[in-house]
Amino acid sequence: MARIFITGTAGFIGYHLARLLLDEGHTVAGFDGMTDYYDVTLKQRRHAMLLQSPTFTATEAMLEDRDALDAAMDAFVPEIVVHLAGQAGVRYSLENPRAYVDANVTGTFNVMEGALRHKVGHLLMASTSSVYGANTDMPFSEADKADTPMTIYAATKKATEGMGHAYAHLHDMPTTMFRFFTVYGPWGRPDMALFKFVKATLNGDPIDVYNHGEMFRDFTYVEDLVRAIRLLMFEAVPPSRYDRPDDGAVPEGDSLSPVAPYRVVNIGNSRSERLTDFIEAIEAALGMKTTRNLMDMQPGDVPATWADASLLEQLTGYRPQTNIGEGVQQFVDWYRNYYAV
Repeated sequence: MARIFITGTAGFIGYHLARLLLDEGHTVAGFDGMTDYYDVTLKQRRHAMLLQSPTFTATEAMLEDRDALDAAMDAFVPEIVVHLAGQAGVRYSLENPRAYVDANVTGTFNVMEGALRHKVGHLLMASTSSVYGANTDMPFSEADKADTPMTIYAATKKATEGMGHAYAHLHDMPTTMFRFFTVYGPWGRPDMALFKFVKATLNGDPIDVYNHGEMFRDFTYVEDLVRAIRLLMFEAVPPSRYDRPDDGAVPEGDSLSPVAPYRVVNIGNSRSERLTDFIEAIEAALGMKTTRNLMDMQPGDVPATWADASLLEQLTGYRPQTNIGEGVQQFVDWYRNYYAV
C-alpha cells in the first residue's frame, strides 16, 4: 500500500479517486482550496465522506499558499503525488483569467517543488483535452501538436505540461500528464453541462444548447477515468534515453519523452458523441423532455473532441467504456437522491 498525496480531493475527480484508493487500502492525504467557484457545500460534503475513513486526512488551503502546501506535504511524506486541483472551466476563464494563472501555473509549480523535495516515485498531473485547441484532425493523439490553445484555461494547462517535462528532465522525476475528455458522473460540478441540463429540466427551464447542437464531445464517465488514473499511478515511467541501455528510441505510439522520464496520456472514451444524443440520454433518464434554447458557439469553445486512448490501453490494458446512457442514468439517480427531487 502506498502513501498518496492528492490535490483537489474536495473536487469532482479528486473525490472519486481518493475514494477508490481508500477502498483499496492506501493512505491518502487530501489538499483543497475550497474556492467558491461553485457551491462550497458540495465540496464540504465530499470531504466529509472521505474523512469517514481513518486513512484519509485533509488540509484546506490554496495551492498558491506555498507554506501551507509545504507543511501538508512535509507532514505526510508522500510516495506518490496526484495533482488534480486547479481552476477549472473553459467559459469562466473568459471572465477571470488571473485565477487560472494563479492556481494552474503558480499552484502547479508549488506542487512540483514539493514532489521534488520528497523525491516521490511518481508525479501525476491533470491536463485537459482543451490543449488540442484548434486541431481538427481526430481522434486527438498525444503525438499531435498542441500549440493553438483557444482559452487561457487551455494555455495554462499546456504551460503545466511544459513545466512538468522540464522538471522531469532536470531532476529525473518520473512524471505523467493525463489529458481528460469531458468528464461526467455523480458528484459532478454544477457548472458542467450535464448538471445544468438536469437541473434546468427538472425546474421546467430551457437549456442553452450552443452551436445549435452541432457539438461533439468524448464523454468520459468519472469512475472509468479514476480507474485509469489508478492504473497509471503504478505504471513505471522509463528513464530518459541518457540512462537507458538501448538507443533511447521511443516505442511506437508512446508519448514517452526521449530526454526525460515523462509522458502524456489521453483518458477518454474514444467516442465522439453528438451533443443532441447526450441531451436525449438525459431526457430518457429523467423521463422528461427538455426545452432547448439554440445558441451560437461561445468564444473559446471547440466544435468537437475525440480521444485516441490507444496509449492508455497499451500501458494499462484498460480503456474507458461506459456508454452515455448508463453514465447519465447514474448521474440522474445521484442528483435526484442528493437534492431530494
